[in-house]
Amino acid sequence: MGILKNLMDNFSKAEFTVAPQKKLKSISADFKKAFNLSLVFYKGMQIADGELTLAALNKKTTKDVKATADGLKIKASMKVGDVEKMFDQNFGVTVQIKDIDARICVPNNISLGQAAREEYKK
Repeated sequence: MGILKNLMDNFSKAEFTVAPQKKLKSISADFKKAFNLSLVFYKGMQIADGELTLAALNKKTTKDVKATADGLKIKASMKVGDVEKMFDQNFGVTVQIKDIDARICVPNNISLGQAAREEYKK
């Protein structure tokens, strides 16, 4: 059954695109709607202000945020760790993917679909 669910993640309608001009809280809300998971942005070691856009975050961190990067497409079949790396590589921003309540970081080696189904808790 797990294999079938993982296969379905490849064809899931849930595809998420990141637009750099959106506010962080909007990106996080859209991510939660698409994958039933929390996306948390960091400014250094602190959680970033959700009112900031990726461009505004660039002015607030020592890390070079690439706010002009093209949008990023994310699918349920992608691994959590790979998605977090994509944010770093494409936008130069640190993110953590957490459970729906933003309490627990989900393991990097499972897909977003598996994380949304909380398969890591079993």
